[in-house]
Parts: sequence; structure tokens; C-alpha cells
Amino acid sequence: MRFRILFVFLLTGLFTEAQPYGMQHQAPQRRLPFYTRSGNKVVYHLYVTDTLVSYTSRQAKAVAINGHIPAPELRFTEGDSAEIHIHNLMHMETSVHWHGLILPNEQDGVPYLTTQPIAAQSDFVYRFPIVQNGTYWYHSHSMLQEQSGMYGAFIIDKKNREANEVKEHTVLLSDWTNEKPEQVERSLHNATDWYAIKKNAAQDYWQAIREKKLGVKITNEWKRMLAMDVSDVYYDLFTINGKASDSVADLRPGDKLRLRIINGSSSTYFWLRFAGGKITVVATDGKEVEPVAADRLIVGVSETYDVELTVPDGGSYAFMAGSEDRTNQTLLWIGNGTRQAAPPLPRLKYFEGMKMMNDMMNMDGTMNDMGMKMGLQQMDMNTVMYPEITDSNQTISTLNYAMLRSPRSTRLPEGPVRELFFELTGNMNRYVWTINNKTVSETDKILIRKGENIRIVIRNNSMMRHPMHLHGHFFRVLNGQGDYSPLKTVLDIMPMETDTIEFHASEQRGDWYFHCHILYHMMAGMGRIFSYETTAADAPPVYRQDIRKVYSDDKRFFPYAQIGLESNGSDGEFRMGNTRWLLQTEWRLGMSTEKGYESETHIGRYIGRNQWLMPYLGFDWRYRRGHEAEKNLFGQTNTKDQRAVICLGVQYTLPMLLRADARITGDGGLRVQIGREDMALTKRLRFNFMGNTDKEYMAGFRYILTKYVALSTHYDSDMGWGGGLTITY
Repeated sequence: MRFRILFVFLLTGLFTEAQPYGMQHQAPQRRLPFYTRSGNKVVYHLYVTDTLVSYTSRQAKAVAINGHIPAPELRFTEGDSAEIHIHNLMHMETSVHWHGLILPNEQDGVPYLTTQPIAAQSDFVYRFPIVQNGTYWYHSHSMLQEQSGMYGAFIIDKKNREANEVKEHTVLLSDWTNEKPEQVERSLHNATDWYAIKKNAAQDYWQAIREKKLGVKITNEWKRMLAMDVSDVYYDLFTINGKASDSVADLRPGDKLRLRIINGSSSTYFWLRFAGGKITVVATDGKEVEPVAADRLIVGVSETYDVELTVPDGGSYAFMAGSEDRTNQTLLWIGNGTRQAAPPLPRLKYFEGMKMMNDMMNMDGTMNDMGMKMGLQQMDMNTVMYPEITDSNQTISTLNYAMLRSPRSTRLPEGPVRELFFELTGNMNRYVWTINNKTVSETDKILIRKGENIRIVIRNNSMMRHPMHLHGHFFRVLNGQGDYSPLKTVLDIMPMETDTIEFHASEQRGDWYFHCHILYHMMAGMGRIFSYETTAADAPPVYRQDIRKVYSDDKRFFPYAQIGLESNGSDGEFRMGNTRWLLQTEWRLGMSTEKGYESETHIGRYIGRNQWLMPYLGFDWRYRRGHEAEKNLFGQTNTKDQRAVICLGVQYTLPMLLRADARITGDGGLRVQIGREDMALTKRLRFNFMGNTDKEYMAGFRYILTKYVALSTHYDSDMGWGGGLTITY
């Protein structure tokens, strides 16, 4: 009986709800002390659990460390020795990556690549020396756990920190969705426009007409592009230290305050502004820079900035972190008294951004920078969308990388120089993100040798920003500051920019990841692996690499289904797709044999950078009773009333996002078909149509109610008129 009571107690404790606002829930078992220090040895014990949170009115699953989201702040002093125990109490594996830290490769925390994953219900100990100072953070590198709350601040004080230094406060920013991250990822790979609907950014035809931008909209689709996208995901909440807002009150007017800002989000860039004056940047990614003041700055996903503020007179002033898509913001109130906040940033002018994008996109899908030679964030293409600049005479100073200068020389040691060229490429229609049009799994590791200086020229040939992060090394950003170029571990590369970084291959061994830190881009394969040539011979016993599992991330298939349930029958589609392959089944089921039944199944591979072309092999089956034989438009006997044939064909995306399909069947039958789905007439109303040489045609409308349900009606040449519901998954 006592054992049953103990079992129930432990089970209940493991699933106690986490407190997202910094409150701690009861430990499920006796735990070792969170923090102990003995000399320069610092020991932490971190307990990882599944949990539930209620950031909004809806309860959602999450991952907490020691009952907290975000995870507890870890604090060290340069010269310490870190010993961090990870106790995984979940029923799935996990990992911890120490972002921005210089440490032995086997401690880097990338599962299956550098460090063995921490199995369910098991412990793992990380041990490494603290050889630097600054603002860093830690997060899971397993699956999508970072989006679920597994991240925390990692702060390292200078060895001889002065007692009278300015007060400081950690600002850990993040994004939260009530959706399961796996559903977010699946939706992105299937080109959902639900997030645009939620953000009021669908850029539909009716909106284009109202804003007198119909020509811009047509040109956009003529060039086979989807609507202008600033950020991929709609988030229910943005947080600062796990809360919608935070405050620092123990300050007086005139005090200096140092904010250690960490963008711990999964995919959100934040605009940073201070209602009380300018922001002075003093460090980035843990490394000091000469102080530089600006009215605002944008912090990329996973970047860190240390900034200093002066507390003004007469109230509590807001430090604001607003999402780049301007759907919401999170606030830090600084000082005491009446609260003073600047107005939120106004809604983006999406059609101005679309026009700019049209001008830079060639018909073959390549980009044209129009001779502007963009780099280092100095020319923000999105400025055309910012009303606070385009509709105002005010001058706003915005930080860019060219303004950053190291206070000491960062010149690399002498050594042979090797130059690489990385082109950041992507396909928003299918959510494929690559470097040089290849994912991590489609390329070999890049072999490097200790002592080499690696220079990388990076060109962003996509319409999305990419925060590129290098594990285990600092790199110099070649920004015109010569020997005093700043050191960073993350570089935000804007659309159409070309930037150059370089790093010294200083390590003895190991595989070091270089990847986009937008979580869903990384999981799609946007990265490379730098590998020291001595890795295999010198790997320590803890090293358990399984490269097949590393490569499996960007090979995964994502399901999609759309099922129409209408008064004239059912038609729909099911597909499973990954980076290159697609398995697709379509069906149309009438209410009787006279209306007919049909199904087509294809398996195809996408060809080319834009993936407009897909050759396929398929099987076509159909049956319809009681109709006379017909001829198709090619003069062949039309077998659409009874057919069971293998077919070979190609699908191709035409201008205006029309999908053309040409095929030949095993018995020599030809068919050409053209159609379009999801044409956005209004924010929620979609139009679709199809016609082919078998004299079949269809047209219909869907009105989107929720992400998964729509009212629908359509006319089919075989099935007639119908109305009902369409379920989309």
C-alpha cells in the first residue's frame, strides 16, 4: 500500500503545472541543491520535466527546468570550472547546447553529432572550463523543445569585476505558441496561410483593390511568389523573462542600468526601443564593443546584446521589445512612478514590401540586388514598409553591424586562409531552406585543419532574414573596422545582403555546427558541419556520433490532408512530402455510380532550386456508369468512365501560381490539366478551379472558419453542384 501511495505521489509531482511567471512548483522528489560552489568549481543541478502552462486562456504542454520557464539563470565568473548535471525526468530524450561558449567539442550538446542525447529518465553531466565572460544562453538542441520552453540565460562575470559597476538586469526574450510545435512545423511545410490570417496580413485581392495595389498583387503572383512574409509563425504571446511584462524598480533618476538582452525565441526578431531615450550598445554575443548609441536596434534570433540606459526623471519608462511583424510586444518597466511608454510600432505596409520584392525578383526565381551592394544591415529593404519612417519627417537612428567596433584588436593569428562561398537559398512555397541549394544531409562535412583561417562569404538569395550561428568559435565580422572588427557568434543576414566573416580554426578536434538559428529553418536543413580532420582519431570515450540521425531531421516527411464533405459527394487530397519527394493521392467520390468514383496517386521528385518542376509516376483509377463514350481534346477515346492505368507525367508551376500537369498513360492516353487552389480573394475567402483535356472541370470557394475547418461549395463537371464543409489538416 505504501508503495502505491509513493508511486501516485511521484507521478502527480512529475506533471504538476509549471508557473510561467517565475513561481516554482513543488519538486516531484528530493532533489540535489540547485547551486553549490567550492573554490572555483561551480555545480548546478537542472531537472527537466514535462509540464503544463497557461500563458493565455488556453492550457498547453511545455518543457520546464526546475519548474521554471524560462530555465533558471546560470551564473559563473571567468576562470570557474562548470559542472552541470542534467536530470531528464521526461519520457523523451533531450540535450543542452551552451550557446556562444568556447568549450570542448564533446560538451557542445548537439545530440548524435557532438554529444550523446540524454535519454529519458536518465542523467548527464557536462563539465567544461569557463574561459570567457559575457552574456550567453543555453537551450535544448533536440527536436522542437526550445519552442516549448527549454531555454535559459547563461551569464559570466568578469574575473575582476568592480563592485561599483552599473546595476544590471537580464532580459530574456522569447515567443510562445499554444499550438504544438510539431503542428507549427508541419503547417509551415504545407504552405498554410492561417498564420497570415491571424496576423491580418493575408494580402488578398480585395485588400489589394482597396489599397489600389492590384497591379502589385498580380505581378507578385505572375512571378510565382506567395504573399509578402516577414515572419513565419503567428505567436500567442511574446515574453520577457517568462512574463508578458517585467519591471526593475530599485532605481533612481540618473542611474545607469545595463541590460543583458538575449533573444531566446524560436523564430522571432525583436525591435528594441526605450521610451526614456537612446540605447547605448556596449557588447554583442558576449564580446565588448565600443559604446554606440541608437534610437532602436533589431535583435536577431539567438543574438545577445548588452546595452546601457540612463533612468530618466518623472516616472517608470518602458523598454519595448516588439516583434518584427508588429503583431505584439513585451515590456520592461524601468524606474518608479507613472508609467511612460512610446506608441507601438504601426502596422507594416505589406504591399509596399511586395512591390519592392517584385522589383528584385526575376522571372526565373533568381534575385537581383539592382546594384545596391547591400550588407551589414545598412540598407534595410523593409524600410519601405515602416510608416514611422516613410510617413514621417522624424530621423530615427537604427543600429547596424557597420557601427560596431571592438575595443581591442581581433586580427586572426597568422595561418593559411581558405575562402568558402555560402548562398542562402530557400523555397517558401514548400518551406525548404538550404545553403547552396543543399540541406545538411545532402552535403559532406567541410573538413578544416587546426591553424587555418576560414573566411566565408555569405549571400542571402532568399526573401527571409537568416541569423547564422557558428558553434564553438567566435568569428570576425568584416565591417570596415579593420583590425578592430567585432567578434560575434551569430550574424543576421538580411535578404539580398552579402556579408563576410572569418574565424580561426583553433580547436583540436570535433564537428562544429553552422546553421540558421530560426528553429524551423534549422530543422529543414539550413546548415553545414565544420569537421576538424583529426576528429575520428582523437574522439574521447563520451563521443557517440550517429550522423544518420543528424541527417534525418531534414529528410522527414510531413503529412497534409484536405477532405471535402459536400452534398454532391467528397473530393480531397492526401500527401506526404519532404525536401525533394512527394507522395500524393487525390479522390472524387460521387453520391452514386452515375456520378462516378475516381482516384489518382503520384510519387514524384522536385527538380531545380525553385522546385517548380516535378516528374512523377502514378496510377489512375476511375469508374462511372451509364455514360456514352466521349473523345478528349486530342481526339482520343476518353476512358474517364472506366480506367485503371499507370501514368508518367510532370507537374509544373506556371506564372500566377497555376499548376500545370501533363501526362501519358500506359495505353497511350494523353491529358493536360491546369488548375489553381487557395487564391485569396479576401482574408478568409479562397477560390479554386481546374480544367483538363478530358473535358473535366471544376470551380469552387472555401470560407475559412478555423485553421482546420472551412465552409465550401463547388461545381464539378461529373458530380454537379455541392456545398458543405472542408476539413484541412
